[in-house]
Amino acid sequence: MADSEAMCTVVVSLTPEAPVPLLLLGIRDEFTGRPWQPPARHWAGQENPEWAPLIGGRDEQAGGTWLAVHPGASRVGCILNGRGQAAPPDRRRSRGELPLRAAAEGAQALKDLHQAPGTLVRYDPFYLVCADMGLVLLLGWDGSQAVLTDLGPGTHMLTNAGHMYPPDRDNLERPADEKVVRFGPGFAARRPSGDPAATIKDAWTDWLTLVGEGQDEAGAIIVRHELPDGRVYASTSVSLVALTRDGRLRYDFQPDPQGDAPGTWYPVETA
Repeated sequence: MADSEAMCTVVVSLTPEAPVPLLLLGIRDEFTGRPWQPPARHWAGQENPEWAPLIGGRDEQAGGTWLAVHPGASRVGCILNGRGQAAPPDRRRSRGELPLRAAAEGAQALKDLHQAPGTLVRYDPFYLVCADMGLVLLLGWDGSQAVLTDLGPGTHMLTNAGHMYPPDRDNLERPADEKVVRFGPGFAARRPSGDPAATIKDAWTDWLTLVGEGQDEAGAIIVRHELPDGRVYASTSVSLVALTRDGRLRYDFQPDPQGDAPGTWYPVETA
């Protein structure tokens, strides 16, 4: 787990004809001792000028992110850790740069990576999402094979096992994921408005209710695991992103999902 700048649950909903075509929920699960900074324009003035407009949380250990938005392009990129063969330690690159590429360059970044096995072998397994108002593209890499999938309209749920909901030809052979079985249909049936003019509660109420359900039960969205060595692996943040047809972007953030204080939710400045 040397490189884990990634989400562990993503729900993305694309309805192109809706006033808010794209909604995305991202839960980051991480060791609680790993330092990070809340969403901001952390990459302005750095060596990649195309990353300057991007907003996202920053992992202090490797400098990348788990989720980034591009307000000017109405686009979001995020990454989940995958399963498979790890990259050689002496060649490994941080996966945290990949959401930055996706947000900055769009779908072409995923297409280019898909055709670049010499580049992919330097990354541990991952699932990379690039989403805008008309497309949700997923690039999966297991350490030996890359698969590029256009997820299409609808509500999709992804975990470290990949695209797990709705049941489709790309996931029917995989073992059932308890979290997805429990929550996938609910996320699809209770799509919130994501209205940029509404309060956080009113914009996201149905998904927020699902996220908070049964935190101490098997298959919960928000997790906490105390390991024998004293470390704690837990859900450390929740991100909610909405892209409207008229080009507005809503980005709400919760840096303490383990707590019961709704006041810790706040809107991220994207102007």
